[in-house]
Amino acid sequence: MISSNEVYEYDSEGCAKGVIQCDTFDLNALPQDCIAAVLSFTSPRDACRLSVVSTVFKSAANSDAIWERFLPSDYHAMIPSSLCFSSKKELYFRLCDNPILIDGGRKSFSLERGSGKKCYMLSARELSIVWSDTPTYWRWGSTPESRFEEVAELLNVCWLEIHGKISVSLLSPMTHYKAYIVFKATTGAYGFEFQPMEVSVGLVGTEGSKRSVYLDAERGRRQRQFVPRRIGLFSRSRFFGLQTAVSTTQATDDQYPKVRLDGWLEIELGS
Repeated sequence: MISSNEVYEYDSEGCAKGVIQCDTFDLNALPQDCIAAVLSFTSPRDACRLSVVSTVFKSAANSDAIWERFLPSDYHAMIPSSLCFSSKKELYFRLCDNPILIDGGRKSFSLERGSGKKCYMLSARELSIVWSDTPTYWRWGSTPESRFEEVAELLNVCWLEIHGKISVSLLSPMTHYKAYIVFKATTGAYGFEFQPMEVSVGLVGTEGSKRSVYLDAERGRRQRQFVPRRIGLFSRSRFFGLQTAVSTTQATDDQYPKVRLDGWLEIELGS
């Protein structure tokens, strides 16, 4: 409801010239389709907030017409036929809270809750991991904690190199993306606390932006000022190699893993 109000009009010298009368206008008097059309140009977060304004706004904010706009244009081709939903709003939030597997289970797809932007996760099988086919260095298995059928477990390696890529055509347009690596540390794992890892993100054919991160959250923080660098084998149970002491610059919190809601660790690689 916009109530009646008096607005004073002033001349160039600041003197009042008169009064402009504003009449009362009831927003609830607008047709629901009109309100829905306006809300469709906002965001999912704003639509949910505006739904508490009135019953008319709530009805409009829950309409399929709005949530169809918030869903990706190609969502029909991405969701499985077995996925059941009673409304487009329900489908939207299911895709936010329950990622679905695509590309034969090698990727997962979900939506960012506040904006509806596309989010993807690549499985270990979708990554290029140096020596991943060598049982001495890596072991492939499964765990109920993972959304993917297979996970890769690092056993013993002297050179850790992992590459991943995704087509930009799959991403939401006009969107700033960040890339993360998601992992868990097994009991007794060590070796990563002694030196930072170099990571980078960029377009294929370019060098990309580079930064250093620590894969060990707790022990890495204790090495911010002075890090013993070991050159040799990274292992779950043992560490071979030479040790040299090198000074480092002050590390920041974004260089260390953070715990996700699902219990896994993640660390930003770049954007």
